[in-house]
Amino acid sequence: MPSVVGVTGYTGLLGWHLRCALKAYGVERVRTADRDTFDHLENLSRFVDGCDTIVHLAGLNRGKPDDVEQSNVMLAERLVNALRIQRSTAHVIFSNSTQCDIDTPYGRSKREASDTLRRWSLECEASFTDLILPNVFGEGGRPFWNSAISTFCHQLANGQESRIIEDQEIELLHAQDVSAVIRRCMGDGHNGELRLPGRRISVSNVLQRLRNLSQEYVHGVIPELPSEFDRQLLNTFRSYYFTVQPRFNLALHGDERGVFAEIAKSKGEGQTSYSSTHPGITRGDHFHFRKLERFVVLSGKATIRLRRLFSNEIIALDVDGEQPVAVDMPTLFAHNITNSGPDELLTMFWADEIFDPSTADTFPEAVVL
Repeated sequence: MPSVVGVTGYTGLLGWHLRCALKAYGVERVRTADRDTFDHLENLSRFVDGCDTIVHLAGLNRGKPDDVEQSNVMLAERLVNALRIQRSTAHVIFSNSTQCDIDTPYGRSKREASDTLRRWSLECEASFTDLILPNVFGEGGRPFWNSAISTFCHQLANGQESRIIEDQEIELLHAQDVSAVIRRCMGDGHNGELRLPGRRISVSNVLQRLRNLSQEYVHGVIPELPSEFDRQLLNTFRSYYFTVQPRFNLALHGDERGVFAEIAKSKGEGQTSYSSTHPGITRGDHFHFRKLERFVVLSGKATIRLRRLFSNEIIALDVDGEQPVAVDMPTLFAHNITNSGPDELLTMFWADEIFDPSTADTFPEAVVL
C-alpha cells in the first residue's frame, strides 16, 4: 500500500467513504484537496508533492451545461500542471463515469478529463487507473444531488412523498464497494481502464424496495436482508432515519410479576449479548461498515455517544433502564456507552449477524477526540 495518499473531492459521498475505508485499513497519511487547493497552483503543487497515489474524485455533475463541461476538464488540467511542476509520477486513480460514453456536457467532460490524465501518465510513465463507475450510492449522500437513492431515503425518513420523474433502469454500486476496488488498485498499481459493474434495477423497483425496508424498520422490525444490496439499501436509509429518530421507544407490558418488553424483532439471523459496566466506565469506541447494532439499557443510567467519522460533532443520548429505549448505531459512526449513574449498568446488545472474528467488522475509533 502507498505511504501517502492524496484525495480530491474528499467531502463528497465517495470521498468520505474512501477516507473511512483508508482509516479502517491502516492508511494513516491521507492528504485532502478542496476547492481552495485547486484555485491556487501553489497549494495544489504542495498537495501532490510526495504523494504515492492520488485519487481524483473532485468534479461537477450538476449545474449549467457549460459550467459542468468546463469544470471537470479544468480540474484535470490543473492537477496535471501541479504534477508536472513537482515532476511527480504518482499513481493517479480517476473516478470516471459510465456517462463518458454519452455525448452530453457531463459525459464529454469526464471523457476529456480522463484523456488529459492518461496523456500525462504516458509522458512520465506513471500508472493511471481510469475507474469507470455507474451510479454510486451510500450512507451520508446529499439528497437531491448525489443520487436518487439519497433523495428517496431522505424523503422516506421524513415522511415525504417520493415521485419518480422517469422510470428507467439504472445501475447502482455502493460507495464502499468502490472504495474496496480503489484500495486494491493502490496495492497492485493497476494501469488502464477499469469498469465496475453495478446492480441493474429500475427506479420504481428500488423505490419499492426502500419503501418495504423502511416501513418494517420504522415499525420495529429488522427486515429480511437476502442480499448485500438489500443490506446496503437499509443502511443507507438508516443513515437518514437516525437524524430524525435516533431512539425507538419500547412498549412495556407490566403486571403483578413485573414488566416485559420486546427488544428486537428480526426476520434474519442475529446475535444477542449483554454486559455489566461499573460506574464511570466506557465501552465501545469503534465503528462498523455493515453491521446493524442495537443498544438497550436494562438497568442503570448511561450516555450513548456517537460521532460521524471525520466530524467533530458528538451526539449524546441519555438513556435509563427505568424507561428503556432502543438505539441503533448508524454505520460509519464511532460510538460508545458510558455508565453515567451510581449503580451497575446492565446493557443488552443485538447485532444482525453472528460474530465472526475473521470478519468482525469492528474498527477502533474514539468518539471523543
